Amino acid sequence: MNAMMDPEQISRIKRAELLSSIGAGVLGAGIALLLTKFLAPYAIPILLIGLISHAAGMSRKHGLEGQSQSVRLGWAEALYWFCWLALAALLVFIVIRQF
Repeated sequence: MNAMMDPEQISRIKRAELLSSIGAGVLGAGIALLLTKFLAPYAIPILLIGLISHAAGMSRKHGLEGQSQSVRLGWAEALYWFCWLALAALLVFIVIRQF
C-alpha cells in the first residue's frame, strides 16, 4: 500500500477485501451444497487445499503489509490472528474426524 494513503482509505479498502473474501467463501459453500453428492468424497482434500492456500496467501499479505509504511489497523490485525486460530481449530477438527 502507498505510504501516503489516508488511514480511512486503507480501512475502506480492507473492508472491501473482507467483504469480497466472505462473498467468495459463501459462493463456494453454495456451489458445494449444489454439488454435495459429487464433492463429498473429496471434502477433506478440498478443505486442506483451501486451508493451505488461504493460510499462505494470508501470511504473505500480512508480511508484505508489515514491510510497507502503511498504517496498521487494529481490527484488521485482530481479524488476522482470529483467522489463524480458526484455521488451527479447523485443522484439529479434520484430524480428529479422521479417527
